[in-house]
Amino acid sequence: MQQTPQRTEVAEKAQPFVPLAPSNLAETGLNMGFLADLALKILYFEGYLTGSDIAERLRLPFTNVVQKVLEFLKRERFVEVKGSTSLRESTYQYAITSQGSERAQEVLERSKYVGPAPVPLEAYTKAVLAQTIQKVFVSPETIRAELAHLVLSDRLISQIGPAVNSGRSIFLFGAPGNGKTAIAEAIARMLLKGRIFIPYALEVDGQVVQVFDLVNHRPIPQEETAAQFPNYDARWVWIHRPAVMVGGELTLDRLDLIFSETSLYYEAPLQMKANGGMLLIDDFGRQQARPEDLLNRWIVPLEKRVDYLTLRTGRKIEVPFDVLIVFSTNLEPAELVDEAFLRRIRHKIEVKDPTYDQYREIFRRECQAKGIPYREEALIYLLQEYYIKPGRPLRGCHPRDLLEELVNIARFSGQKPALTKELIDLAWASYYVDLDEHKT
Repeated sequence: MQQTPQRTEVAEKAQPFVPLAPSNLAETGLNMGFLADLALKILYFEGYLTGSDIAERLRLPFTNVVQKVLEFLKRERFVEVKGSTSLRESTYQYAITSQGSERAQEVLERSKYVGPAPVPLEAYTKAVLAQTIQKVFVSPETIRAELAHLVLSDRLISQIGPAVNSGRSIFLFGAPGNGKTAIAEAIARMLLKGRIFIPYALEVDGQVVQVFDLVNHRPIPQEETAAQFPNYDARWVWIHRPAVMVGGELTLDRLDLIFSETSLYYEAPLQMKANGGMLLIDDFGRQQARPEDLLNRWIVPLEKRVDYLTLRTGRKIEVPFDVLIVFSTNLEPAELVDEAFLRRIRHKIEVKDPTYDQYREIFRRECQAKGIPYREEALIYLLQEYYIKPGRPLRGCHPRDLLEELVNIARFSGQKPALTKELIDLAWASYYVDLDEHKT
């Protein structure tokens, strides 16, 4: 099933991937034993359920799929029919037997996963490649529109566009407070306009890997998905292209399969959850893991576009690495990366301090947003006293932060916020700390 995309702000270069609902057991890619155990766990926790209810929990069609699973469970005397509201098998009321309860307890000792049936790893790999981030095209008009709330040079904007469309990697660097994170968030908003299918979970060697989560994924309502794709495989979720953001809390163990000793199944690592979208590593160099360890972890994925993850058994599995990965740092690149790694990052973009004209425009916009009458002479005073005389660099965040301080001080003292010398001096004294002056 295919749909021709309309030309939108963010266009896809190819038709979308749509997973079709399986018409029989073989098309699920899962064996009878696995599905029977999963259905049995559902009944163990929920008690009486109709055939259609079980199919809904498994996100699989009843006819020829869940129907066959329930027939198998009945033959094995793990479930029994307790009644029905009609002659249709899907309305039969199923209950777990004592023998079935014993079997369910045995299965739960191996895995406590109870949810939508997973999809095979092979199907996931094909889906990622069919919906690759490299099929996204962002026009110059869209780039400018999404960055319009920031005051950036034409040169910087012209660098961001090709970097986004490459779908590969970006290294944003520069002094703090000049908009690196805001630029990354704007990139995320561009990508979020696209939509892809991801599975709730994967099956690998009989093990379950949970992929979908509401923290990192924004699903389209199921009713809308079903209306647009009536015969889609409900084991997949239609989501906005993901934008996964992580900062100083990132550790190396979050970049591999995460096995829960409580639930006895795996959670996908961050980069896998970001497949088809963006992974932002903010404040790069300030993570709990050493920068060189993180960089070494990314070398193969950046080069080969594949990643290797490890099961508890020691087996390595290959998964696609289809991510626009963005490193954002306040530190000097030479302090973090060597030449070999920097070569693998396709787009290096320095976000420089604003010029005086850019600072003026940022200041003017912030005054307008906060309802403060703009006065050119007040800005000249601020620049002269607090930047030019002490030789202090301009920062893009200063106007916003400084004016917020000014508003707070004015309200506390019962004044109307205004660009007076007194309020500017008080706001600066409250906001800015010169680190060099406080070194011991």
